[in-house]
Amino acid sequence: MATIIPVASFDCVVFGATGDLTTRKLLPALYYRYKDGQIPGTSRIIGASRSEMSVEAFRERARDALKRFVPARDLDEDKLAAFLDHLDYVAVDGAGDDGWEDLAAKLAERPDQVRPYYLATSPDLYGSICRNLSAHGLIGDKSRVVLEKPIGKDLKSARAINDAVGEVFPEEQIFRIDHYLGKETVQNLLALRFANTIFERLWTADVIDHVQITVGETVGVEGRAGYYDTSGALRDMVQNHLLQLLCLMAMESPLTLDANSVRDEKLKVLRALKPITPHDVQAVTVRGQYAAGAVDGKPVQGYRADLGGETESRTETFVALKLEVQSWRWAGVPFYIRTGKRLPQKLSEIVVQFRASPFSIFPAESFGREPNRLVIRLQPEEGIKLEVMTKDPGPGGMRLRPTNLDISFEETFKQRYPDAYERLLMDVVRGNATLFMRRDEVEVAWAWADSLLKAWADRPEPPRAYPAGSWGPTAAIALIERDGRTWHEEMH
Repeated sequence: MATIIPVASFDCVVFGATGDLTTRKLLPALYYRYKDGQIPGTSRIIGASRSEMSVEAFRERARDALKRFVPARDLDEDKLAAFLDHLDYVAVDGAGDDGWEDLAAKLAERPDQVRPYYLATSPDLYGSICRNLSAHGLIGDKSRVVLEKPIGKDLKSARAINDAVGEVFPEEQIFRIDHYLGKETVQNLLALRFANTIFERLWTADVIDHVQITVGETVGVEGRAGYYDTSGALRDMVQNHLLQLLCLMAMESPLTLDANSVRDEKLKVLRALKPITPHDVQAVTVRGQYAAGAVDGKPVQGYRADLGGETESRTETFVALKLEVQSWRWAGVPFYIRTGKRLPQKLSEIVVQFRASPFSIFPAESFGREPNRLVIRLQPEEGIKLEVMTKDPGPGGMRLRPTNLDISFEETFKQRYPDAYERLLMDVVRGNATLFMRRDEVEVAWAWADSLLKAWADRPEPPRAYPAGSWGPTAAIALIERDGRTWHEEMH
């Protein structure tokens, strides 16, 4: 069992305390950290939203949320009751003036606490909340502010948000969260690459044929149709999650694990990412939108119906891209990335396909020659799998077959792996920004995404339809197969 190191005592103020993110992710994450002894007993989680509510009513909402989103086997009634005692509540209007003096009075009760302010709200409120925090003297050396994605919808709006927050918080106190970076496997990318000579020496264009990054969801837009139809898969997933994974795969070794050293190297990858122009947009990109189909054997309706009617929408729910990192290490190695809703399974994985051996001593009939492949699973089961060729046991000649060297983290280490939000929330309290995005990262990623959005706009073709429950439009298959490659699709 891993040693749990407590963090400093804190007062965490969660704006948007009655929202979906707080209910599904933040409260369960904080409960687990409290249950494991990482949160000191002098800490408080203070909910803040416009709703008038007593502290007791907020605690009852929290209890209901935890019973819904935490497995029963992990709910300890004594620990749950003790955790709920640490919850407090203040009615605050993030966009107006009401409630701020009440929040200031509550925080003044414990002036020496670390103060994370988690903005689980619409990004439109980030600026006004931060200005109010400053106006009421609630920002100090121990303050941090956590910004949820999306940080804007393009470069211009991202800069406006960064400017508004940066007016009152110094950059080192701003934590732009991407929960993918808190996953155990994502962090293990750094260990895999830079703590194992066997892989780092192979991490070159001479040895690697291509890299695939897939993030698939079985759900549709659910209750987010209004937001999603103004966003789409590129803004919602590619600009942040997938580009961050690409950075960790392609970055050079940082000088240290210091936050800025790691983020400096990720920034270099983003700057080396080849822009997609109107000239080549059709050859290296595919946009899709799910139509009616079946997921997990159950019929589901199409995207337009999910919007509440059959009105036409050109918003993409699927994106596949062929990307290039223009550097010495990666010259000539394509990065194929894809993400979409209503795909056959919930899946996040990275596949490193090594080049085939130039010559084989084995007779052709002994095996179908398959190059080695490294599969890094982020979900549903975090782990790493290396596919190697081995001899089939028994007599009868040299028959070869691919065999997996498979590491499931949970099975190997015999413990529950913390959710990404658990780790990231504790890193905020510690002031460790390694797994968070710096302002220049966000803005360079948006500049690249803007160029692709413009290229799509210059060729105003509707996204290609694909049936729900499939792996996207057939054009996405052609995108990779015309290069003589194929998507890795292994049902889990």
